[in-house]
Amino acid sequence: MSNTNVETVNGTLDKVKLVLSVLVIVAGIVAFSVFDDQPSVVRVAIFIASLVIAALIAWSSEPGRRTISFGRDSYGELKRVVWPTRKEAMQMTGIVFAFVTVMAIMLWLTDKVLGWAIYGLLLGWR
Repeated sequence: MSNTNVETVNGTLDKVKLVLSVLVIVAGIVAFSVFDDQPSVVRVAIFIASLVIAALIAWSSEPGRRTISFGRDSYGELKRVVWPTRKEAMQMTGIVFAFVTVMAIMLWLTDKVLGWAIYGLLLGWR
């Protein structure tokens, strides 16, 4: 099976942007560790700021723009989904619980019958 639709990062500028965004995240992690004498709020704010800056850098690249486009398309599809009503959801949940209960009883009975046949009849352990 051939995957001819695989998209990779080809542009040098896009590669530089993605590497830079990773480096900004690493810098945020290092800053979180280095500033251990600062209050936790400041350290977390520095880390979150590094994540935001890295996201902005990554989203300015072609793969970032494709990701944003995919997110918009996914949200549009999500708005078109017909969700079940509360009554339908409760009915389907009841059906699933009933099925699971019946299967559990059936498997328990099968286990007991096989245990009786193997240990009681064949091996004579009981």
